[in-house]
Amino acid sequence: MAETTPVVFVLDDDESVVKALARMLQAEGFTTRTCTSATDYLAHHAAETTGCLIADVRMPEMDGLELQRALHARGNDRPIIFITGQGDIPTTVQAMKAGAVTFLSKPVQRLDLVAAVNEALARDAVNRVHEREQQDLRRRLLSLTPRERQVLDLVASGMLNKQIAAQLGAAEKTIKVHRSRIMEKMQVRTAAALVALLSRLDAPLPPPAPITRREERGAVLPPGGAHAPAGSTHSEPHAN
Repeated sequence: MAETTPVVFVLDDDESVVKALARMLQAEGFTTRTCTSATDYLAHHAAETTGCLIADVRMPEMDGLELQRALHARGNDRPIIFITGQGDIPTTVQAMKAGAVTFLSKPVQRLDLVAAVNEALARDAVNRVHEREQQDLRRRLLSLTPRERQVLDLVASGMLNKQIAAQLGAAEKTIKVHRSRIMEKMQVRTAAALVALLSRLDAPLPPPAPITRREERGAVLPPGGAHAPAGSTHSEPHAN
């Protein structure tokens, strides 16, 4: 389970630097964890722990940029503050383009460090809110049947129920049922809101799964499931 208190991870192959930075941060009220090996940090790193990383650029086993790339390869965008005693412009540019918060020169000044950590923690909080939203959107999409995914793509393209029915070779009332269920599962009320929701996805929609034979025939259970009473009605949204 993720920790609620953000952690500032301090990584440097020089133990004296690690201890000095940790003491400085703890004096400002931050929670810290220290490490002197990039490979050890990766081996024990918990991505769900909120916080940021302070890392030296020059380390013997794995330098800061290699560590940054390794974290990205794992899908981890933890904000990184790089510190260095021998920085160079190309390294700085490369790290910043890859998402580093900032570069600080050794010896690190307290005010600069505190400001950088506060910025990094704020960025981590925003990133995690965004990731939770993305996970929720993907969960909603995964709840759709293959046929509903087909209909969703066509609704999002601006097609009306009648046009979708003609393209899929299904009855218009069947498309209305699919559309109603899509809106319910995606938690929106209009096609415009659906399009706006889909536009917030970071990655393109994956292709829908193959349509089952039952869905290919256009068979749809009545709203409420297989045991819905005969003659029951269901209010459908008007086609936009």
